[in-house]
Amino acid sequence: MNWQEFTALLVLATAMSFSPGPNNTLSATLAANYGLRRAMPFVASVPMGWGLMLGLCALGLGALLVAAPLLGQAIKFAGAAYLVWLAWKIARAGRPAGASGAGEAAPPANVGFWQGAAFQFVNIKAWMFALAIVSGWIAGRADPGLRFALVLPVMLFFAFASNLTYALLGSLLREWLAGPAQSGQRMVWFNRLMAAVLLATAVWMLWQ
Repeated sequence: MNWQEFTALLVLATAMSFSPGPNNTLSATLAANYGLRRAMPFVASVPMGWGLMLGLCALGLGALLVAAPLLGQAIKFAGAAYLVWLAWKIARAGRPAGASGAGEAAPPANVGFWQGAAFQFVNIKAWMFALAIVSGWIAGRADPGLRFALVLPVMLFFAFASNLTYALLGSLLREWLAGPAQSGQRMVWFNRLMAAVLLATAVWMLWQ
């Protein structure tokens, strides 16, 4: 892989990883509601789940997805349904876990490591990203195994770094959102905003 290809890979990885999406939204939401430590299992699950997906795509699963439109539709509907459920749970949440004072409702259900890893397989953005990487940098090349060995750690780093960044932002906002202003309404509206982002992502997934 020459330096032009590698640079293009870094540009795509940055744009896809750090742009708002369901993983980043959940990382920020979990950290804001539960704290950074409780959000870390989900943050770590994203690169693990997506790395496995990338490996399966490199082995040919991506071609099956392209060749079977009904399978792609099933993934989209399953992912959208899960996001709608998460949006509903988050929209009903109140003050963060461990905060003093009464809130309108309990914090949103925590999404752990295994749920986060499994979610990657119904995340159409993750599939699109994996297919783009395999088709653009791995498949049909003279050295696909070597290329995969070079691409995988780069992608895992970006997946972890982007979600950790959003989780850090969420944790930095945690104290302010949980503050006494208007009896914790900041956190309530933050959760509703994050729920709206997830709901919009679900609509986008169905539109693709």
